[in-house]
Amino acid sequence: MPAFSVLDMGCGTGPATLLLAELSGGHVTAIDLHAPFLAELDRRAAEAGLADRVTTVQTSMDTVPVADGSADLIWAEGSAYIIGVDTALETWRPLLSSRGCVVLTEAEWLTDHPAPEAQAFWTPGYPGMRTTAGNVAAFQAAGWEIRASYVLPDSDWENYYGPLARRLQELRQEGIPDTDLAPVREEIDIRAAHGSDYSYTAYVLRPRG
Repeated sequence: MPAFSVLDMGCGTGPATLLLAELSGGHVTAIDLHAPFLAELDRRAAEAGLADRVTTVQTSMDTVPVADGSADLIWAEGSAYIIGVDTALETWRPLLSSRGCVVLTEAEWLTDHPAPEAQAFWTPGYPGMRTTAGNVAAFQAAGWEIRASYVLPDSDWENYYGPLARRLQELRQEGIPDTDLAPVREEIDIRAAHGSDYSYTAYVLRPRG
């Protein structure tokens, strides 16, 4: 059987890529449009002794140059929304092998009636953001079987925003104007006030039939 093949869509500097290579024992093709991110990932892969198991490709997620049926796992950590999650799933489906699955995380409303402040924050950046029920219905209607799903815990948000808030304070003390820091401060404040209205949900999806 060929080596396990992974596509890491929107890989960035590779926080998941190296783990995917290590844990799968296979080969990861890391996809991103930003060349500096890919250069950093190449450096990190070489440093970790994984250069022969990680290939970086600078391209859009909807034009991935791999053969149909060649991917055992497509990993998309908070990235599918860039091309639209429905478009992503339609585009990626032919790439999957017979044993393949898609694992993605998607920002979702956890309520049908989110706070206006949360809506005002999220809608400009992600106007197509749906509820969990909306995503489940869309995935199933498009012929996907949901093998597993879970809402990312609050601790994940705290692990991100805690250090970020401390860094904001350091930058303020260094003389960075509050007007420059305000957008990040707003994001943290919205999460603190209305975090129960939204989250990221992870899905494990396999084509049905």
